[in-house]
This record gives sequence, C-alpha cells and structure tokens, in this order.
Amino acid sequence: MGCVSFRFWDDCVNLLDLEAMWMDPNVSAEWVSVGETKGSKVHLSRNPDGQPYLTQTEMKAVSSIIVGRHFVSQIDSDMLCAIAELESGKQPLAMQYNKKTKEVTMGLMQLSQKTAEWIVSEMGFRIYDVAENSTMLYKPFVNVYLGAAYLKWLSCHDQKERSEEFMVRAYKGGVKKAAHKSTLGYWKRYLSVKESLPSRKIFEVNPLPYAPSTSAAGSEKKGTWDSRASVQDMEAMWNHPSVSKEWNKTGEKRGKVRFSLDNETRPYLSRVELKTVLCAIAETVCMRYVNGIGQRIGLMGIDYPTAHWLYKDLGYKVYVVESVEDLRKPFESMYFGAAYLAWLSQYDRRQRSPEFIVQAYLSGPQNVNLQETGPHWLKFQEALIRYEDLNKESGSCNIL
Repeated sequence: MGCVSFRFWDDCVNLLDLEAMWMDPNVSAEWVSVGETKGSKVHLSRNPDGQPYLTQTEMKAVSSIIVGRHFVSQIDSDMLCAIAELESGKQPLAMQYNKKTKEVTMGLMQLSQKTAEWIVSEMGFRIYDVAENSTMLYKPFVNVYLGAAYLKWLSCHDQKERSEEFMVRAYKGGVKKAAHKSTLGYWKRYLSVKESLPSRKIFEVNPLPYAPSTSAAGSEKKGTWDSRASVQDMEAMWNHPSVSKEWNKTGEKRGKVRFSLDNETRPYLSRVELKTVLCAIAETVCMRYVNGIGQRIGLMGIDYPTAHWLYKDLGYKVYVVESVEDLRKPFESMYFGAAYLAWLSQYDRRQRSPEFIVQAYLSGPQNVNLQETGPHWLKFQEALIRYEDLNKESGSCNIL
C-alpha cells in the first residue's frame, strides 16, 4: 500500500464524481444520517482494522455511475458490486501479491498495473491515465471503470458472446480457467453475493454523461451533435436539405444540435440523419444508438482494436482514433465502419457478395455460412426496406 492513504472521499474522487455521489438519494441519505454535510469533506467508513471501505450503498452508487456513463446495457452494475465484494471486501486500498504471476493487484476490483495499462493502451479505455502511476488504481472510480472495461472485453472474448459465468470465472482465473474446477467455487460465491444485493429498483442512479465534464454546461453539451462532430462535418449536415429541414422543424440551432433521446434518455440518430452517413448497417447493428448497444460501441458497433488496426495498419486516417470514446462520435464510427466494410468486401483477396459482407460484419468473417440465409442477413434486409422511400426522394445511400 506504501504511502497511499485515504481518510475522506475527497481524497480519492474528483469533484464531479463526489457530486454524482451526493446526487444519489440513497448515498446522500446515508451520509446525512451519520453527520456528513454537503460542502464539507466526507469521511470514508473504517473496518475494525482501521482500513477504509465502501458501504454497500456507496459501492452500488459507484458501480451504477460508472455503468451509466460508460457501459449502459453492456455491463451489469450488480456484477461489479459482487466482484468488488469478493476481490477486496469493498476496500479501495486492498492489495494482494500473486505468487504465480508475481504481480500485485490493487483496489476494489483487484487489478494489476500491467492489466490496467493494457486496458488503456490496447483496448482504448482512456478516461483515466494510469500509465506508470499505480496509485491511481486505489481510487474507486478509476478502479471500477477499468474493472468494468476488463469485464466488457471478457464478454466478447475471441469474438464470441460470452455468458456471465464465463466472464466471472475468467475474471478470477483467466480465460483458460473459465471452465476449470478451480474457478467453480468463486462462481458459486459470486452468485451468493449477487443474490444478497439490494434490489436495483431501490438503488438506481440516473444515466450520466458518457464522459466526465467540468460543468453543467459541459454535461449538457455532451448530448449534442456538435460535441461529437467536427465543424466541417456539422456544416455538411446543415447543408443537407433533409437534415436541415428536420433540425429546423425541431427547433435546433447551429452550435447546439441535440440528439434525439429514447424513453431511457439514450441518444440516437433519426433515419434522416443516418441516411447522410451510412444507412441500414447501423440500424441493424446498434439500432442507431449513438453510444452503441450491448457489446457494440457507437453507431456502427466497431470495437477499438478493429478501428485502431484500420487506422494504424491500413491507413484509414481521415479521423484519429485514440480511445473508445472516439468511436461514440457518429462520423468517426461510420468512417471506421465503412472502412471495415471495404476491407471485408475484399476479404481473403476475393470479391465478396453483399450477403457475405453483412454477415461477416456482424459475426466475423470466419463465421459466415452462405449455405443458409442467416438471421443477420434477414435483419439487414428488413432494415434496408425502411430506407427505400428516403432513397427515392433524394438519391441512393450506397453501402455495398
């Protein structure tokens, strides 16, 4: 643990995160009940050994805030709570030495510095800078964010959708031990802990902006087209007659064009907006949600390693992709999605059919079976039909 010491919440979270904690009604009620006051430093709870720990209410809030910002519909916040209980007893300063790997694991989710840096550098989860700074891993929001990112990677390991059991057991013993008897006991304890957690209906945190912001105005701006598109791209959108007509109809103003929101306040693109970019692939993959859906990131569902490969190795450099957050920007996501489609069209140096390209995009080129009409192709065709009238009005939207 070295010289790291937290006495107050203020020692290990920034002002935005502390404000988010106070906004959770269950946290604020708990804090007020023990004499904490907003505007003053908030004490961390201590166990009999004098070590700080998060109460169940606090742990649930941290997990829900992280999921709400970065992993909506991708990671279960209760999973994070249960793993933190098993790994560290919810103690942010917990530290263990693994004799086999000769690595030290730290924090609520017990991550090693090596794993944390890999998550940041290779997987693109770069909200927090942990390079050569292991003390960052003791901070609750940093540690839970990286733990969630690692679980997200496990959820689609080897390009296969994985079960909760695989994710949890792989988190404990690595992907090679996900089905080994050595991780079975951990899985059973996890289920027991998760079952004991309070109902999520009681502890629910409203969705927050996808990335930290320093002001209310900054938080509001994160829900706009202008925050995720360049000036040139926005000008092109305004110059498109169908888009400008739609935006003017809904009262949008230059410099502050809002995304449409569903009943869960998730931003998405209208079909008119989407038609100016790529069309039915985005409908099929992520239902036009700006942040993506499930394990798919952004409109086109492109993951960071694929986008980074397209950028670095294949020379698609119109847009820079430096982190996962870049892929939540509509133009960036569509650009790298289109680049991936172009690569698939010549996969294995062969001219490929539209059916192959669509199936390969959605399930991987190794998993395509053209002997049968797969559900992905049918879903794509259904989505494409919705754009026929728009195509007749103002030209076609060529994807393939």
